[in-house]
Amino acid sequence: MIHRLRRIQQLNCDIDTAWSFFSTPTNLSMITPESMDFTILTEMRDETIHEGMIINYKISPFLRITLGWTTLITEVKEKKRFKDFQQKGPYKLWNHLHEFIPNADGVLMIDTVDYELPLGFIGELIHKLLIQKKLKSIFDYRHNILEKIFNK
Repeated sequence: MIHRLRRIQQLNCDIDTAWSFFSTPTNLSMITPESMDFTILTEMRDETIHEGMIINYKISPFLRITLGWTTLITEVKEKKRFKDFQQKGPYKLWNHLHEFIPNADGVLMIDTVDYELPLGFIGELIHKLLIQKKLKSIFDYRHNILEKIFNK
């Protein structure tokens, strides 16, 4: 079963500032909980995302179990949106759309993640017991950090 997580957050900055931050993959570690031991393995020199970019990570979401994760940037519309798609990792499907909409107060940022777990019924049970709460806590953490960065 495909699930959807959607988060909306107002950022009190201009579109150039928001885009610069979110289109730099190395900033992802800044908005990921330390407990996940998130590490970008792909060597980067402050480059910005582009279509076809592949980024390799390692994460430890539960019980210090380390997992590899590879994402492909499948779409980039500068200062509007970009999509990352899991090529390899813990999900059967992970497709993350990041949207940026300038408004009178700055930029409205919308995250939409469509995801599916492997293992059929067992995956759905794990989703209800663990994954749903874990994803909520990750995106809550992200929201709080972004509030501190952009909405002081």
